[in-house]
Amino acid sequence: MLYYKYEMYVGLTSSEVEKLLKANGFNEIPEKHVSIITKVLKNIFSPIGIMLILASTLSFFLNKTFDGYFILILLAINIVITLWQENKADNAIKKLNENLQQKIKTFRDNKWSYIQSRELVPGDIIQLASGEIIPSDGVTIEAQHVSVNESALTGESLPKDKKENDKVFSGSFIANGIIVIKVTATGAKTNFGKTIFSVEKVKKKSLLEKDIINISKFLTILSLLAVVILSIIFIFKRTSILELLTLDLSLIIAGVPISLPTVMTLIIEFGVLNLAQKNVIVRRLSALEDLANVNFLLTDKTGTLTQNKITVQDIYAYDGFTHNDVLTFASIIARFESDNPIDQAILERYHNLKLTTPIIQKTDFIPADSKRKRSTLFSKQEGHDLVFCLGAPQVVASFCRLDANTSEKFNREVQTLANNGYRTLALAKGQGTTEENLQLVGLIALSDTLRDDAKSVVNFLKKNGIGVAMVTGDNRAIASQIAKELDLSENGIITKEYLTKNKWGNLNAKFFQNTSAFAEILPEDKFHLVQKAKEFFTVASNGDGVNDLPAVKAANVGIAVKNAVTALKSTADIVLLSNGISVIKDAIIESRKIFERIYTYSLYRISESLRLILTIAILGIIFGAYPMTALQIILLALLNDIPIISLASDRVQITLSPAKINIKLRYLLSSTYGFIGVVESLILFLVMNNLLHLPWSVIQTMYFLKLTVSGHMLIYVAHTKERWWKFLPSKQVIWATSLTQLFATILTFIGFLMPSKLMLWEIALVWGWAFIWTQFNEIAKAIILKK
Repeated sequence: MLYYKYEMYVGLTSSEVEKLLKANGFNEIPEKHVSIITKVLKNIFSPIGIMLILASTLSFFLNKTFDGYFILILLAINIVITLWQENKADNAIKKLNENLQQKIKTFRDNKWSYIQSRELVPGDIIQLASGEIIPSDGVTIEAQHVSVNESALTGESLPKDKKENDKVFSGSFIANGIIVIKVTATGAKTNFGKTIFSVEKVKKKSLLEKDIINISKFLTILSLLAVVILSIIFIFKRTSILELLTLDLSLIIAGVPISLPTVMTLIIEFGVLNLAQKNVIVRRLSALEDLANVNFLLTDKTGTLTQNKITVQDIYAYDGFTHNDVLTFASIIARFESDNPIDQAILERYHNLKLTTPIIQKTDFIPADSKRKRSTLFSKQEGHDLVFCLGAPQVVASFCRLDANTSEKFNREVQTLANNGYRTLALAKGQGTTEENLQLVGLIALSDTLRDDAKSVVNFLKKNGIGVAMVTGDNRAIASQIAKELDLSENGIITKEYLTKNKWGNLNAKFFQNTSAFAEILPEDKFHLVQKAKEFFTVASNGDGVNDLPAVKAANVGIAVKNAVTALKSTADIVLLSNGISVIKDAIIESRKIFERIYTYSLYRISESLRLILTIAILGIIFGAYPMTALQIILLALLNDIPIISLASDRVQITLSPAKINIKLRYLLSSTYGFIGVVESLILFLVMNNLLHLPWSVIQTMYFLKLTVSGHMLIYVAHTKERWWKFLPSKQVIWATSLTQLFATILTFIGFLMPSKLMLWEIALVWGWAFIWTQFNEIAKAIILKK
């Protein structure tokens, strides 16, 4: 049997855990709860809330009591809709955080098992390996060759060595080695009490968000300019100041895109929920724009291009050892390693053969890392010192005494296995306490089959403007074999030797585009590759180990794969919950949909604001009166917000290249839609006023209906580059626009909240007029896109 030092420790029992859990609570930092009253007050004192309250107050001063109360009701409805949508999004993000819970190897009831980190209590004994985040404060029980990175807590970048009885703190992570800890404090009682492993809210504004904000500033200035001009005109006409202020406020409410924060948040967060359904967790929400613009992917091989189901394919024995000897000695080392797929594959084969475990006592163990490329176990057996070494063939062989024939056979078999796509481990054994003059025991060939969808997804990404290059620590032969199976150029394999020889020079855009794979790459090399690629591309890079941290952090979009260590998951912009490159494809495509939805919103909002502001301004200047009442303008703004919010789930078309804002095209389209809207509004006014000689109250009511109906019809045109009837919006958008149009029609028919009732022929005129001019928008769009 094997003796582990920590087997002598006494862990907690289930009954003790239950008592401690009641006394200390779960191991989590309670989030600051924002009360419903605070949320309501925040909305009331928002820009739109303040303006609606002012408009309501002015209505009361003008003895328009009903208008005053109704504006307050509209404010309440707006707050309820906003809180409902925000609450739905917040609950969804809370569920996403549950998917990021860390599982901890814990010693309870005299056995090791995995539990959620939130279930830890003081007194628990836990084991952590390289890359795992320390989930609570504690004291080290066993720590050999262990270093801990505390940069998230102290700002110090270099890891600290830890020995027995040293203190460790929640939020730091194991940089190297395997450590056993006794938990001393959990949750809010931890020394640094902070949560770093969660979905982050939008803090940093993306370029796309900044672009939308610039649009808002432009429309705000335009609205204020129109208000100033109209105010001067109406003052000369001796209009009541209170009446004028009410109308001015109403125009600002309708013209300025005040719903911007809500719409932006909802589009992004609902997009995140769609990604979550495809096993993609977005931690940095502002990374979605970068993801939409990704045009080069530096991808790991294991778990992304391959199935991450590692199996022992073959065993080669040397110098009188048997296959069973190779597997038995390898299993001894695997027991001391972390629970990685290679160790599990060795142990699975070992248990299937039901081999006998030798009695060996560990004296020291040094786990493998990217620099050592081997694990070393120092032990005793019946009083004799033994050393076992398992790792990369060339590294292990350098510690062995090999004659010419054995060396030639060894190199030939390693090369043959590599040519067949197998990863190989070498095993050596010796007597003494140093890694010198070891005896080669054998080779273990490991297989990890290429994923069925890997080839098709790589081709799909390339067709969609995304270059793909594999980054692997395996040798050139294995990388070449994988590239061949992916239909990538076998001549495009670049090794570390080549990069070093050329001093990392000549790495231009063409170099990356012509490269299929980078082989024999170390983590620090991967970091340099990301840095170089970023000079020419928007780069996404994925990884699974703690040594991938620099590269993943350096990339425009850092991705942690399913089996990644928790330290990497807590740093990455995106965390995958399932294996495979198809998940990355889904993430990129979904992010482009989010981009298109925001683009559609900006195009529609500019057009609508231009149409409304300019129409009211021109008619006000010419006729000295607003074509709608203050209440109608405010009601129009609310009815516009409902379908705009539904754009968060709109059906959109994605481009075959990374998403970029064509500012010139957007302003050309939006200005054209806005200009057509102004022209058709003025013509309709002339028809109603000069041809039909309708009363001013009827004109105002028809104008309200026309602006509602035609504005919502514009969504159908603006959301697609195809003919609008060939690519309709989503069901949510269709329902939202249809119901608001119907609601506006009913209001005008019964005269509720309107200056006058409309007859059926007047309603039919407005609907027909709006539909016909929508086709003019469609024709203009087709001409612009064609040119």
